[in-house]
Amino acid sequence: MSQAETTQETQNLTLVQAVQDGLYTEMKRDEDVLVMGEDVGKNGGVFRATEGLYDEFGENRVIDTPLAESGIVGTAIGMAAYGLKPVPEMQFSGFMYPAFDQIVSHAARMRTRSRGRFTCPMVVRAPYGGGIRAPEHHSESMEAFYAHQPGLKVVIPSTPYDTKGLLTSAIRDPDPVIFLEPKLIYRAFRGDVPEESYEVPIGEAAVRREGSDISVFTWGAMTRPTMEAAEQLADEIDVEVVDLRTVSPLDEDTIVESFKKTGRAAVVHEAPKSGGLGGEITSIIQEEALLYQESPVERITGFDTPFPLYALEDYYLPEPARIKEGIRDAVSF
Repeated sequence: MSQAETTQETQNLTLVQAVQDGLYTEMKRDEDVLVMGEDVGKNGGVFRATEGLYDEFGENRVIDTPLAESGIVGTAIGMAAYGLKPVPEMQFSGFMYPAFDQIVSHAARMRTRSRGRFTCPMVVRAPYGGGIRAPEHHSESMEAFYAHQPGLKVVIPSTPYDTKGLLTSAIRDPDPVIFLEPKLIYRAFRGDVPEESYEVPIGEAAVRREGSDISVFTWGAMTRPTMEAAEQLADEIDVEVVDLRTVSPLDEDTIVESFKKTGRAAVVHEAPKSGGLGGEITSIIQEEALLYQESPVERITGFDTPFPLYALEDYYLPEPARIKEGIRDAVSF
């Protein structure tokens, strides 16, 4: 069901409330779905994304765990292999590194290693990205680590509607999904979210703004400043904004078709520039649409440094003024 086809009752939710609603709706629908992590039970999670689930579903389906990310994910992999659908929560994405081996060496390879006898229907949720004045381990953007790994899907929503729909799709997916939630916009705005269950397909981008002069590809929290920059430039440059929503697999068809229409492109992400997904998107454009290209692809990104302390945070993250400058550079080449 698409957003345009939505006819049922809706709620006006923040993004983090849409996470909670998505978990609640899917746990109500399917008793194999369970939530686990540090303080997700009685406490409701560090950002309250699991608030109320413990009272509704009890301790066997909303499981408080020790502070041990490798153990949380390793246990979830075992549950998934035997038919459950665990949704482990990492308190911050920077705390996923102890679980990296479990995710990459086991979850991502379950289907291939077992020649299809086992899959791993597991969703690892994590608050992700900067902008809330937290230390570097709480703020970095590491989506490229996981997007590089075959066997994983990597989803990053930017609206409450997409959050519930993509989370539903992720939970129903037979293979592991990394679900990164941009905490900068957890409570930044509200949006209409259907009360009933629905899916937003994984791997499909959304064109947030139609334009003819340049295509700007972005995702997560960077979608809002990119849209703001596009609107501010409207009198001089007609900007098309594409929210990728999923960074693995990338929606190559939408990327290429948008670029063929405009002939110019920029990529906006808050992760460091080197090795970031902006380089991958640039290569897709060069491989699939070189003859349409009228200027180099601009990458408007974070810097190749550890995420800075709060005094430099606003300088590190792409904001509308820097995005506008990059767009102008691409168009004026």
